[in-house]
Amino acid sequence: MKKDEPAVGATTFQNTTPSTPPTGPRHHLLLPKAPTDKKKCVVIDLDETLVHSSFKPVVNADFIVPVEIEGVIHQVYVLKRPYCDEFLHRMGEMFECILFTASLAKYADPVADLLDPHNTFSTRLFRESCVFHRGNYVKDLSRLGRDIRKVGHYRQFSTSLHIYQDNAVSD
Repeated sequence: MKKDEPAVGATTFQNTTPSTPPTGPRHHLLLPKAPTDKKKCVVIDLDETLVHSSFKPVVNADFIVPVEIEGVIHQVYVLKRPYCDEFLHRMGEMFECILFTASLAKYADPVADLLDPHNTFSTRLFRESCVFHRGNYVKDLSRLGRDIRKVGHYRQFSTSLHIYQDNAVSD
């Protein structure tokens, strides 16, 4: 990764070797919900949905997050999308909110810490929870452990397996 590349996202921290899916019995990514919890689940992507990140300095960055890449600390400049705070607050009132990103945790977790101080996200899922499919890290919503008919997916572009397009809300 060259320091002067402008955008940071799911493909920025891509490994050359795809991760291998877990072997053995299939496991769910989320803990079971309490029987009294009737909220539907919404999966929200991070990059280009809630934030835009860049290695190039941005004067009005909302956050600057240090990320170690190949032994070197790089500053990642993060801009929140307009009305991001209001969106997360309202979504948290209505839904079980899950952050699910194809980015690595070493970048996405510190960004989520700053983005979500009120813990709207009940769970954060990163690249290791994705499936490597046709050269891309994608989100297999069937692995969540929720009724797929009650799962929404809010994202910028197609980052989940296309069999879940009916679950998607894109901007």
